Amino acid sequence: MAKTPLRAKKKRRPATLGPEKTAQIFAALAEDRPAPETELNYHNPYTLVVAVALSAQATDVGVNKATEKLFSIADTPQKMLALGEAGVADHIKTIGLWRNKAKNVVALSQMLIDEFGGEVPQTRDELVRLPGVGRKTANVVLNEAFGHETIAVDTHIFRVSNRTGLAPGKTPDEVEDQLERVTPPEFKKGAHHWLILHGRYTCVARKPKCWDCVIADLCRFRDKTPDPAKKTSSLGPKGP
Repeated sequence: MAKTPLRAKKKRRPATLGPEKTAQIFAALAEDRPAPETELNYHNPYTLVVAVALSAQATDVGVNKATEKLFSIADTPQKMLALGEAGVADHIKTIGLWRNKAKNVVALSQMLIDEFGGEVPQTRDELVRLPGVGRKTANVVLNEAFGHETIAVDTHIFRVSNRTGLAPGKTPDEVEDQLERVTPPEFKKGAHHWLILHGRYTCVARKPKCWDCVIADLCRFRDKTPDPAKKTSSLGPKGP
């Protein structure tokens, strides 16, 4: 008699905070930063694509310094192609991986002209076809430029989601899936910015500023960092 094949066990998602606490977290982050937006400077959807692509393994501050002059002379795919790979490279040499990024900027500009009439497409499947544009970049562009309810999981969002228990996951894709599932509809459009800014300025990697955190009482992180201003010296008061 043939054996009945065993069913594969369904992979269980890590436990989240639950709907009530999740809503409270987003409400607190929204009150703390009512109008969140990207810190990358851009002129239009095209320059946003370029800026986000350049921001891989680089800071927003560094990218903004490099693109200030670049975007003043090349804010369309046509102008970027006219500038050429060497011209682009000259402007972004202060950014990590600048050689490869210059190639990608020229290549994605060419593809936009050849396949999309010079316009930035508004679907993830089309965006990720562009050289140097992955899922994270596509999600940022869709959210920031076109108002889609997408969440791009970078190192900051990955850390905040796991540390707080909001959307635990072992990979960025798992965290993104969790966030898409648990984020209340009214907070989905701003969720990306609230989480990334919270991770960048409050829930930082080494020593999170728990004493200055608006969601500290809702967060699962056990080793809360004490307020350094309230630490007292074990040596006692200094003498005159």
